[in-house]
Amino acid sequence: MGVDPGTQLLGFGVVRAIGKKVEYVDMGVLDLRKEADAYSKLQAIYDYISQVCRSYHPTELAIESPFYGKNAQVVLKLGRAQGAAIIAAREYGVSEVSEYAPRKAKETIVGNGAASKEQVQLMLEKTLKVKLESRYLDATDGLAIALCHFYETTSPVAAAKGKGGWEQFLKDHPERLA
Repeated sequence: MGVDPGTQLLGFGVVRAIGKKVEYVDMGVLDLRKEADAYSKLQAIYDYISQVCRSYHPTELAIESPFYGKNAQVVLKLGRAQGAAIIAAREYGVSEVSEYAPRKAKETIVGNGAASKEQVQLMLEKTLKVKLESRYLDATDGLAIALCHFYETTSPVAAAKGKGGWEQFLKDHPERLA
């Protein structure tokens, strides 16, 4: 499950990994703009992610990491939203949580860390072979985070980066040398 935590709109996406293949399951948006205050928003995030976990029983959570923009308060608010989502997922049995920067997910899916939501949606449609409604543009980031996590955990190149780089990968896999 991938989550793009926000204090106005939260997007989620669920994919199912079967070996080296991935398939689309669901995605959605939680609109928090009508919530009375910041603490009501956190409760709504917790409740929503809890319901998603009850529905789909994810085993891993990939979540977008907060980023610093023009205002440090935004980072604090996003961090709280992220925390509410993580606690909800952990409570429902998700044992592995991974964070990805927004640019990392876009770069992984589109090849451009500054890609628009529309570009991300188009690539997700082509990759997952589904038609996504434009009203779910805010959920595409959550789905992109989930797919980014799938690629990062199944790619031998990504695995090599975290374990000594290419040199170590080639030592561990001499059969890959031609």
